[in-house]
Amino acid sequence: MGTSKAKTPQTMKPATAAKKLGILLSAAPAEFQEGFVSRDELNALQADPPAWLTTLRREGPHPRQVAAAKLRVSVSGLARAGITDFLTTAEIEKLKAEKPDWLEREQAVQADVRKEELRLKEQRAKA
Repeated sequence: MGTSKAKTPQTMKPATAAKKLGILLSAAPAEFQEGFVSRDELNALQADPPAWLTTLRREGPHPRQVAAAKLRVSVSGLARAGITDFLTTAEIEKLKAEKPDWLEREQAVQADVRKEELRLKEQRAKA
């Protein structure tokens, strides 16, 4: 019979943890960026976020997928519009208020994509 080993906690790289938390890794504190994050630590951050995480989620800068979702466009739509920088919440709100042509166009494209995905889902459900 083999000896049982103590279970080692499951860890992830900071980039993976940042993605799961919906934050930009480069904007997180150094101690978060430099070490591994255990599953328990990630759960604790999600359940009771520290001030830095709450502020980062509220004010940004945000990862592209989060900024795109807040603008109701795709990440590709941001790229087509030439948005390559990470956006803060203030910048996102300013774009929403200004409603540039590219934003309205990309929102329409994204709405069409969602309608088509819903149609296909309903079609598969009937089959």
